[in-house]
Amino acid sequence: MQGKTPRRRTLRRQGAAHRGRHATGLRLSRPRGRARLATVSANETPARHQPPTATHDSAFLKACRREPVPHTPVWFMRQAGRSLPEYRKVREGIPMLESCTRPELVTEITLQPVRRHDVDAAIYYSDIVVPLKAIGIDLDIKPGVGPVVERPVRSRADLARLRDLTPADVPYVTEAIGLLTRELGATPLIGFAGAPFTLASYLVEGAPSRTYENAKAMMYGDPELWADLLDRLADITAAFLKVQIEAGASAVQLFDSWAGALAPADYRRSVLPASAKVFQAVAGYGVPRIHFGVGTGELLGLMGEAGADVVGVDWRVPLDEAVRRVGPGKALQGNLDPAVLFAPREAVEAKTREVLDAAAGLEGHVFNLGHGVMPSTDPDALTRLVEYVHTQTAR
Repeated sequence: MQGKTPRRRTLRRQGAAHRGRHATGLRLSRPRGRARLATVSANETPARHQPPTATHDSAFLKACRREPVPHTPVWFMRQAGRSLPEYRKVREGIPMLESCTRPELVTEITLQPVRRHDVDAAIYYSDIVVPLKAIGIDLDIKPGVGPVVERPVRSRADLARLRDLTPADVPYVTEAIGLLTRELGATPLIGFAGAPFTLASYLVEGAPSRTYENAKAMMYGDPELWADLLDRLADITAAFLKVQIEAGASAVQLFDSWAGALAPADYRRSVLPASAKVFQAVAGYGVPRIHFGVGTGELLGLMGEAGADVVGVDWRVPLDEAVRRVGPGKALQGNLDPAVLFAPREAVEAKTREVLDAAAGLEGHVFNLGHGVMPSTDPDALTRLVEYVHTQTAR
């Protein structure tokens, strides 16, 4: 296995200190200017007149581009969050949505798992409803419930409330990513957004749902209104991703958390066009685009068809089967069951070995969980998992 870069060694040492005490200070340097971005596809090198970024040769970006890697890169969805005591300390007394608008706090939280776990990529700390809040939708994240919308979107007149999002609506995102890219150095930063279907589900239902009866009623009963809603959300989502990329994000992930509630025919007809519009809108930046959903085993091919460079796979479908469903020309991300981390170390390593063996024939593989880190996960189990994957896959 190749040695770590000086920047990652520094972050690792900082992480050791954080494991011994809570992080309470947020003294960070000011952000740099916006990075210049090459307008090429994710599987091409930057244009000659624009030198590669510091992150270009990272294991994570190489895997996304389906290039040879020194080891299988690892990061975790929800790696920055409730499983870390240092996160709970700095978030104490601060509402979720407010924490997403404080650049120095966002920076600290995003860096915490990189310091502690030595993951190969950071993911920007935010929430999928942040762009909706930024354009004036009256919503809040209720503890123990999730996003709650004061006035659900149920009619054509409600579409008027979904105005365009501009960089001026989210200046804290640009500032935080500037701070982060300076601190991360050669470690890539992943930006993200909620996919149109998942955002529509929250907006139409008004709160998290297990049945999506209102959203599906609109989709089946008023397909024109539904299409217009998702098209509007695609524009908002694309604008939010563009802000992150232009500020310095090295890759982006589109979370379609609830797409698994759909049949393939409904997904193709009523959802895929909006997701494809988002991916197409950011294609010119040349950063890898990741597409992830939960319970989407029957949709994997369609999700790849929407335009992603990397398709995320949850734990229900082994990666050697997932690659058959997705088809060639895509890297895969995943897919250890998050619950495995509660088992003894030997069991975690055995299940991780199964994932790595299933990924042996992939064009590109980014190791991740099949969903987010659970709040009660032992952080040390994640640190050991990263080290195990790095060691086992060192080339």
